Amino acid sequence: MATTEQREPVRASLDKQPHEVASMFDGVAKRYDLTNTVISGGQDRYWRWATRRALGLRPGERVLDLAAGTGVSTVELGKSGAWCVAADFSQGMLSAGRFRQVPMVAGDAMALPFADDSFDAVTISFGLRNVADIDVALREMLRVTKPGGRVVVCEFSTPVFGPFRTIYMEYLMKALPRVARAVSSNPDAYVYLAESIRAWPNQRRLARRIADAGWDSVQWRDLTGGVVALHRGYKLS
Repeated sequence: MATTEQREPVRASLDKQPHEVASMFDGVAKRYDLTNTVISGGQDRYWRWATRRALGLRPGERVLDLAAGTGVSTVELGKSGAWCVAADFSQGMLSAGRFRQVPMVAGDAMALPFADDSFDAVTISFGLRNVADIDVALREMLRVTKPGGRVVVCEFSTPVFGPFRTIYMEYLMKALPRVARAVSSNPDAYVYLAESIRAWPNQRRLARRIADAGWDSVQWRDLTGGVVALHRGYKLS
């Protein structure tokens, strides 16, 4: 297998072919965590903390951290005392995070390599937007969750205040790629990031998709003025 350094820079298209998306993330793995902190102004740490709080994890519970990348989000979840496993379909991302020594599994969100009713909770942070068929992924997350369990989706969303929304969209399309060029190992991937955020459904429409996949009592909470939203739902049966 080629190493991360040997790969040509890849930018996925918005049809999100799995091999393109995986290859793109392989290409940014080396400096992924640093780039995320820079382009979010340090808010990524707060978003990870808020995700853990939204899950309401208890010691001894089993949690799947899907699209976990290098496992930095899994380490945050582990502070709860729950047993957490990181899953991602980018081998490069998992390799870059091996030093964190959390359980890691290569897996596709649309065909999870876990048995039915395996986890008390499932979460996916900034990864659902990169899946070719989000409805299939949401149903797969439901399948591997125990009855009574919950899901939390942490994802970029739509700022709720109009003037801020305009400024944010300008930042996405103009400033973000420039910042990524300074710190990322594959700045073209962050052009895809900006485009995929603009094309993503707003909070209400995503809540409807999650409910349509079979999750109950779906609600959301805005973070950072709606730049990010946490959606939570439950598996009642």
